[in-house]
Amino acid sequence: MLYDQHVDRVYRLAFRLAGEDELARDFTQETFIRAFQRLKDFRSESSFGTWIHTIATSVSLNGLRKVKKFRTRESSLDDALTVGAVSRRAEPDLKERLKQAIDNLPEGYRTVFVMHDVEGYTHEEIAAALGVQPGTSKAQLFRARAKLREALADFAGEWVS
Repeated sequence: MLYDQHVDRVYRLAFRLAGEDELARDFTQETFIRAFQRLKDFRSESSFGTWIHTIATSVSLNGLRKVKKFRTRESSLDDALTVGAVSRRAEPDLKERLKQAIDNLPEGYRTVFVMHDVEGYTHEEIAAALGVQPGTSKAQLFRARAKLREALADFAGEWVS
């Protein structure tokens, strides 16, 4: 019953942080494994949803660090063909640029931005999940939005005053 009630939201959080379905599924599975192993440690100081989302955030961020270390060591053979070559790419559309801008945010900013603006968590829920104060969450969200505005300024056009 607990799994059914929380799996969708845990998966969405993991997917938003990981950006890949396979990783999100792995992180979701690992979240529930850890939660059920530690169910006896749940103290009801917060809601079960907040507790499991804390675990999901931790599992996802730690998993991404491991994946990042692995991926920085690997190179595609196709990449070798373009080493030293000047490539020209057309300007990507806004959706792709937004995804890239979010991916380029520092980890803390990206996490808070995704949890608040994309998934709809409150600053109190984010603070509980990340082990920070709500004010820290608000400040990181403010800075994340500023970095995104800067990264996407050329798309703003007439909207920039």
